[in-house]
Amino acid sequence: MQNNPYDRFLGDGPDRKDPRAVIAATPGLLQQAIDALTPQQADTPIAPGKWSPREIVAHLADCELAHSFRLRQTLAAPASHPALLQPFDQDVWAHHYAAYTLAAGLELFRAARTWNVNLIGSLTQADFDRRAHHPERGDLTLLTLVETMAGHDLNHLEQLHRIQPTG
Repeated sequence: MQNNPYDRFLGDGPDRKDPRAVIAATPGLLQQAIDALTPQQADTPIAPGKWSPREIVAHLADCELAHSFRLRQTLAAPASHPALLQPFDQDVWAHHYAAYTLAAGLELFRAARTWNVNLIGSLTQADFDRRAHHPERGDLTLLTLVETMAGHDLNHLEQLHRIQPTG
């Protein structure tokens, strides 16, 4: 597996999306996508065997907590011992998504993302070059973590846009 499985969502060449702009815009775009849905649509899986929009938002909130720690872990690790990032099983986490309301998921995602965007905005190029190791994805930089966040956002926003009502 490549160290950013969501890289394709950012595009290539001169049309490549700026990951920092993507992550900053996602809370508003997520809110718009959810606002376009009826309560029934928000709780209906987007396809057989897939999550509902409410569960997607819970997943994004969970992932933002994981990203928060990974960013800070990478920044805090000495250069001689890059951070070892802990993988997680999103499907195990999803077993508990019934406990969360859509509003609570959006609120947590927005707050944690704002915190992360502020952190990322304060970083230097040397910070973005800091290295970490993910047991499943290999060696990567903090910038790769930010690009992963952005591509992951675009993946789930695309899913939500596909189910929005027309007309």
